[in-house]
Amino acid sequence: MARATIFRGFPRLLPLAVALAGAFAAPAQAALMENLTTSTIAMALGNAVTADPPGVDAIHFNPAGLARIKEDREYHSVFGASIRTGATFKQGPGFDIGGWTEDPLNNTSTGPVRQGMYVPGYGKPGWRLPGVVIPNLGFVWHKEGSKFTFATGSYMAQAMSVDRTKDPNDPGRFDGRQIQIQRLVYASPSIGYEYSDTLRFGVGVPIAHAAFVVNTDMRMPNELLGIMGKLQQGWCPENGGNLLDTFGFGLCGGGKEGMVNPFKKAANMSVSLTAPFDPTLNLGVLWEPKPWFAIGAVYQGGTKTKYSGTYAFTTEPMLRNFVKGLNSGLLGPIAGAVLGFPSSIPELQHGNMTATIPFPTHVQVGVKFKPVRYVQFNVDASYATWGEWDALTFEFDQSVKLLEVARLYGIADSTKLKMPRGYKSLVNFGYGIQLFPTDKLTLRFGLEPRKSSIPSNKIDLVAPLPDTKLWGIGAAYRFNSGLELSLTGSYMVGKFNNPANSSCNMNCYKFDNIIYNPYAGMDVAGDIKVRYVGFNLSKKF
Repeated sequence: MARATIFRGFPRLLPLAVALAGAFAAPAQAALMENLTTSTIAMALGNAVTADPPGVDAIHFNPAGLARIKEDREYHSVFGASIRTGATFKQGPGFDIGGWTEDPLNNTSTGPVRQGMYVPGYGKPGWRLPGVVIPNLGFVWHKEGSKFTFATGSYMAQAMSVDRTKDPNDPGRFDGRQIQIQRLVYASPSIGYEYSDTLRFGVGVPIAHAAFVVNTDMRMPNELLGIMGKLQQGWCPENGGNLLDTFGFGLCGGGKEGMVNPFKKAANMSVSLTAPFDPTLNLGVLWEPKPWFAIGAVYQGGTKTKYSGTYAFTTEPMLRNFVKGLNSGLLGPIAGAVLGFPSSIPELQHGNMTATIPFPTHVQVGVKFKPVRYVQFNVDASYATWGEWDALTFEFDQSVKLLEVARLYGIADSTKLKMPRGYKSLVNFGYGIQLFPTDKLTLRFGLEPRKSSIPSNKIDLVAPLPDTKLWGIGAAYRFNSGLELSLTGSYMVGKFNNPANSSCNMNCYKFDNIIYNPYAGMDVAGDIKVRYVGFNLSKKF
């Protein structure tokens, strides 16, 4: 990576920093929210239900479990959830960003967090909500004497929502002012087949609407920018107008507004993408050789989801005037032409875009063990192929000015960008206990230690996804009429602590670091908490 001159280093930083903010926002849909909004019953059991899939939720957890349902039933559920995530910022030892030693965000903390929602066919309303309430619906059909059971359901397969706009000066606005990422399954035709009294198979086809909306302010406290700003301070008069500079590279040509400050807001990025029709395939098997023992397994197929939508980059006067100034000097345009630097950066550049974001394959295996009539234990192991997130592909409908100098990195096409991620595929476990004090009452308890697929050196505030623990509790009562009511409450919490230069998606400060790091040189500590309550009602129809 060449760093022969400051002028050559600066254009490397600028476009990649802007582009990476968009590219790296997408992972929020992944490692945090899988299985967290799918089933109120599963939440109470730490999502350890593959060997004992509950009702219509078997479509997701193990469609073979549908074959155990021997009547027509309808399922109604509603859950409410709130996400709270915070972070604190403190300058690390020897803090120095290209000669700048005082970051205005030092000793600050993020403020109130709210939630939003995406309405398919409408978009994202401007509501700021303390939490969200989402209904799910499902139906199961079974003809007496048949070995087949049919079902369909709608449910929220994944959801992530953070809104930091309540405080316009929230320091978290530089790494996600608004984030709305969700995967809503609106139809899921499924079949369960009873091969024998002990062995069942199932197939489901969840059809989802996926949405990805991110709006974020941006700043770029990189050493290259810091050095550039200090050079301007020493070379340029406060009001601009250095005669010698006009015969050089035009450092002062942007005037006072073109003076670079690595801690100032540089731009705003807004991206809104959807995938209205994204089917996947679920395959399940359930073996129950004894009433007290069962083994279940499910394969949830992945897909390379293709999103389409719009983007908008709004650039602040600092960068626009700096580029304008470079092109006002005698040598600036020559250097810009050699390096492929744009002649100008528009205040607003917007258009249409597409993105290919893999939806990884997920495999889950579980056992059910009921040693006595009143107690049942569930244990599940799950594996998701998040390791296939080696790159995300973004395609724009035009040449993005801030990407044109990406030619320096061997990327000749400034309408397309592939960005590496480096995620991991991990095995996670879930544990559940059910108690049966009476024939009608069931008590549920669950624990799911959730290892994050995002390594600590990739964490940021767009995807604040450390290792977490999920605790669940619930109860169910079956009435004589066949109506069954389930109630669930759960709580998930995780913390992260990243010293300066430990996550190059957030706080790296090396001289040649070009990845978007809005908190370069900062020690960043934070947490995430998810509170969840829900109920499920099922009855014959």
